[in-house]
Amino acid sequence: MTANSLQPAAEKLIVFDTTLRDGEQSPGFSMNHAEKLRMARALADLGVDVLEAGFPAASPGDFEATREIARRIEGPIIAGLARCHRPDIERAWQALREADRRRLHVFLATSEIHRTHKLGMARAEIVRRTVEGVAMARELCDDVEFSPEDASRTEPDFLIEVVEAAIEAGATTINIPDTVGYAMPDEFGAIFRRLREHVRGAERVVFSAHCHDDLGLAVANSLAAVRNGARQVECTINGIGERAGNASLEEIVMATRTRQDHYGVQTQIQTTRLGLLSRLLTSISGIEVQPNKAIVGRNAFAHEAGIHQHGMLQNAETYEIMRPQDVGMQATRLVLGKHSGRHAFQERAKSLGLELSAEQLGPAFAAFKELADRKKEVHDDDIEALILGRCTRSEGPWTIQALNASAGTATIPSATVRLQHEDGRVIQEAAVGDGPIDATFKALARAINFEGELTDFQVRSVTDGEDAQGSVHVSIEHGGRRRNGRGVSTDIVEASAFAILDVIHQIEMQSERKPMLVVE
Repeated sequence: MTANSLQPAAEKLIVFDTTLRDGEQSPGFSMNHAEKLRMARALADLGVDVLEAGFPAASPGDFEATREIARRIEGPIIAGLARCHRPDIERAWQALREADRRRLHVFLATSEIHRTHKLGMARAEIVRRTVEGVAMARELCDDVEFSPEDASRTEPDFLIEVVEAAIEAGATTINIPDTVGYAMPDEFGAIFRRLREHVRGAERVVFSAHCHDDLGLAVANSLAAVRNGARQVECTINGIGERAGNASLEEIVMATRTRQDHYGVQTQIQTTRLGLLSRLLTSISGIEVQPNKAIVGRNAFAHEAGIHQHGMLQNAETYEIMRPQDVGMQATRLVLGKHSGRHAFQERAKSLGLELSAEQLGPAFAAFKELADRKKEVHDDDIEALILGRCTRSEGPWTIQALNASAGTATIPSATVRLQHEDGRVIQEAAVGDGPIDATFKALARAINFEGELTDFQVRSVTDGEDAQGSVHVSIEHGGRRRNGRGVSTDIVEASAFAILDVIHQIEMQSERKPMLVVE
């Protein structure tokens, strides 16, 4: 059965995206305020049903980002996480209350190992806290989800008791987390079957699965839950998340779509946007998806073996169970050049899923023309990198007027930069370093009187060929916090300078932001 063989009688599967909450907890995937908002808009356009925006009580930044998403993002239900603890719940509600549709997601660990070593609570206390937390959340919000943390390692009889108590207290969704990725698919499916058969009031709630990938089984466990009655899955773009990650949204969506005959469910996800979301997350984080990643990996639709190529030429379905176009992975590339006009550029961007506003089009087209003067051919990947690079890069007062870096076996690496501030000031500085990138970083830091340490540097080619663009991702430690920056150019040193300046602008923007009033 192909990806297009949808059956109208299929039940709805709710897609709960936690990229901005659980996913962002993954090392290296931390996002600033603007990046979270951009991802939230893209997730809403993708068609997720529930968007978990953050853990508002975790930090002032998480509270502010969740509140901004609740205010500005329309379409999905906006959820906020809270422990079964009054200050957490009130804080989450303050962040969510302006959303058109909102959900309070409360949790409490239930497994014996968590009760003993983390919480120091007996079973009765866990049940009491669950009831109090759910009831408190229900007083504020009609839509309340409860998660018994580490449910897959919780004693079956006690899990039934806690879930019954949560339903009686007013929970509308019961989420069963495989918090440490311990369960096997048959075991995890059996948990859902047992709960649906033995929990009083089970018919009044939606059962949900939240799986981690410590044993590489997050997607398999999520699908086993669906086979046994779960009608919500919690997942992330590219499968990012704590430790080995969460269940991959794109894999679950395409598995249930491609094999609807097996699962009998369908989602409202706009699958042609999956590739774009994957690449947007990569652009923001600088962390690449492995080439053989299912659905969105670079090699997901690549065929090298001769027998495979022969079969593909005869009929693509011999070796492809879905079309690359169905998931937003372009099978062909349209080449633009320096003679291409604004309309052609805008239309090509639109076909790649990149809508440009009137304000964005002018600068983006100017950057495209500048790139076209450097390259013989501008491919889809170039256009995407150019636009995503501009959209994810922090705007600030400084622009690079000139940059010169030199290095060689018989010379000391050095760099000279000339920067212009929006107030008209022009500053020029030079520095030497361990290499041209290090020298450029030091020259920029000296010019702006910036103190920080370059801790990570990654570069990849956007397209093939000698004139390919390079995408540079840097991590810089400043004030005890790591920040990520990105730059794109056909010149790697220039791309590095853009990435470094991106971080500097982020820090300046943060320092100018007024402290948030903390509501107790």
